[in-house]
Amino acid sequence: VQLQAFGGGLVQPGGYLRLSCAASGRAFSNNGMGWFRQAPGKEREFVGGIAWSGSTTYYSNSVKGRFTISRDNAKNTVYLQMNSLKPEDTAVYYCAAARKAVPSTGADAYNYWGQGTLVTVSS
Repeated sequence: VQLQAFGGGLVQPGGYLRLSCAASGRAFSNNGMGWFRQAPGKEREFVGGIAWSGSTTYYSNSVKGRFTISRDNAKNTVYLQMNSLKPEDTAVYYCAAARKAVPSTGADAYNYWGQGTLVTVSS
């Protein structure tokens, strides 16, 4: 079972990126999915999550209104659309599959993790 996050890179402030998280080895259509990030010298933090059906999404206050999470269960893929990026969004972004049908803000609610993809917001 593998989650692979990709799509990171260098972007200027105010720009946008779209991260993808592709799952292989098993389907996660019944699982909530989450995105976390970890900036240098800081703890990993919850960015947002999406319920198994895609009908409900959750966001941290720091990204609400700028980031959008979606999923395509047929493709076993989750997306994180990041707009109006700020330098403080610079971090390694991780996707994770929750044990339950809805995501959680706590990392211990997830039992599968991707390897992370680096997002750097800088001019």
